[in-house]
Amino acid sequence: MPRISKITPYTLRFKFQAGTSRGTYTEHKVKYIELTDENDPTHVGIGEYAPLPDLSPDTASAMLFAHETALWHYNRQTLRLSDTPFSRGEAGIPINGLIWMGHYDLMKQRIEEKISAGFRCLKLKIGAISFDDEISLLKQIRNRFPRETIELRVDANGAFLAGDDAMRKLDRLAQLDLHSIEQPIRAGQWEEMAQLCRNTPLPIALDEELIPTSFDTYTTTYKEELLDAIRPQYIVLKPSLHGALSGCDEWIRLAEQRGMQWWATSALESNVGLNAIAHWVAQYRPDIPQGLGTGQIYENNIEGYPLELRGDEMWCK
Repeated sequence: MPRISKITPYTLRFKFQAGTSRGTYTEHKVKYIELTDENDPTHVGIGEYAPLPDLSPDTASAMLFAHETALWHYNRQTLRLSDTPFSRGEAGIPINGLIWMGHYDLMKQRIEEKISAGFRCLKLKIGAISFDDEISLLKQIRNRFPRETIELRVDANGAFLAGDDAMRKLDRLAQLDLHSIEQPIRAGQWEEMAQLCRNTPLPIALDEELIPTSFDTYTTTYKEELLDAIRPQYIVLKPSLHGALSGCDEWIRLAEQRGMQWWATSALESNVGLNAIAHWVAQYRPDIPQGLGTGQIYENNIEGYPLELRGDEMWCK
């Protein structure tokens, strides 16, 4: 039987200041959970505990994710955690190119870098600089590339004010033929979010709205009530924040029952957690770009994991 044999704290250092509407990250403190067979010390499994204190008041999801993925690794005894075309190196997972917040010129430079690298789906985090400047950046992309060439997503992280402010901004964004916007207003405003989802000219994806805030919010009943009340066009799933792999499996089942679409996103995990999320989502054979990190944001990422970026796809080496 496996038992927890070691918990190792580790500080991941960003290569750049990672800006969000909630502030800027320069480092990320994580812990690695190691399971070991009581009778065989060479039989181990490792999982990552990587909560984001500014985003989640409840770290239970991150702890459950660490234990689930450590047990998955323990049982599989290989870093190729799934048995899929992805794990066999036969197919990649399409991913979006993430444009972190920054000043106008820096965001423009990052956009050019992602386009040059071959990304066909770009996701811009918005809400930290002038909205007019953000519209200008999006216009520059759309004037050069139609939606068939470059898909554009934006993530507001709840930066808009509920009501007229949010609707005016959604109207302006919709003119740029965007794919979707994540979490336009802050979480917890079900009635206001439901009204936006009913009237929006632009598909809305829930993100922070799915983060559990108490024991009751982990339940199936709560998830059903949330989806039925708000009726979003998409949900975005982060296992470290949204109830771990098992919790995200349930979100997917409930969303698909209601005709809602989804995609998965990593949440600043190192290669340890990212590898687990990639193999988990590969089991669903996704055909739209996922929000998986590329492992290139940290100076001191954990080496030895079989992830490789090829153009705009994540591959298992």
